[in-house]
Amino acid sequence: MGTFAFIIHPIELDDVSRKFPIARYLPEGLVKWTLERLPPIVTSRITGVRSPHGAAEGWFISCPLTAEQMMKLPEKYVLDRVIRAAKTAQKLGAGIVGLGAFTSVVGDAGITVRKSVDIAVTTGNSYTVATAIDAAREALKLMNRDMRDSRILVLGATGSIGKVLSELLADDGYDIMMVSRNIRKLEYAARSVLDRTGLAPSITTDVKRALCSADVVFCVSSSLDVIVEPLDLKPGALVVDVSRPRNVSRQVARFRRDVLVIEGGVVRVPGDADFHFDFGFPSGLCYACMAETMILAMEERYEDFSLGRDLSAVRVKEISRLAQKHGFTLAGFRSFERPVSREDIARVVEEARVKGAGR
Repeated sequence: MGTFAFIIHPIELDDVSRKFPIARYLPEGLVKWTLERLPPIVTSRITGVRSPHGAAEGWFISCPLTAEQMMKLPEKYVLDRVIRAAKTAQKLGAGIVGLGAFTSVVGDAGITVRKSVDIAVTTGNSYTVATAIDAAREALKLMNRDMRDSRILVLGATGSIGKVLSELLADDGYDIMMVSRNIRKLEYAARSVLDRTGLAPSITTDVKRALCSADVVFCVSSSLDVIVEPLDLKPGALVVDVSRPRNVSRQVARFRRDVLVIEGGVVRVPGDADFHFDFGFPSGLCYACMAETMILAMEERYEDFSLGRDLSAVRVKEISRLAQKHGFTLAGFRSFERPVSREDIARVVEEARVKGAGR
């Protein structure tokens, strides 16, 4: 049986109360001060991950810093906290450790962490990319549309996920626009896509203008701030928000009934998986980055599968194949912590049709 661990952390201060209910009654400053001084926490044991081809057990290990703290505190300090969590995974007997949320963003995307431990490390980003594309295709089918007829925008295109996502979409012949605020990094990323696929994507740093023309938006920016607001999107737009914290404002769901926002990278785990911890999903569901770590453990492939800023399109396809082998599947659609039904999607399509006809 394979063994793994996955490092989690509170995205916002409100998340702390899931493990420590008393935190909701304490001043924010005191909670932050405490988080900065806590050691890694073995949060739960993960059991029941199995398929006809393999099985795995593991642990959630908390690195108790919020996303804001990880981005604002000194990088060396934050990396040291992540390394301590990874060393805890090693002591528990994990063969591979996955870096969740901002633990995979800070520093050099896991490379320094890997040099500090004697077990494999992965960010889980390869399977995150694969499931985001699959989710978009499936959602568009239910909207009676096709990716080939869509203008596709990749928001945060210079990051590790954004670059390989753009490459895969371009390789399939889709019309894509790469968007980022840093023009130098954007030009470099676009040249890489051209070299690898033969197709030249459009690029822009004008985020708001790009959003209003897009049919499909992949949000993969690591920004702490909300980027996509209600007035930014065209009627009928599909938004796949992979980012944590979210790039999309909750106000989009409230005021834009003609737009579909889904969370990318949510999958159902095979077997009778029990995480023994509530991180906001129904039983048996998890993020794709978590699933990648489980898949590799089930295969007993203790290797650094997704690491650093340059992901491989080949590895995205490989982890997708292994996921199918073990029975990991898309878990329908979710939007802002709630499931999205076919009826919900039909209502979005109708709202978009009415709004479009009224112009």
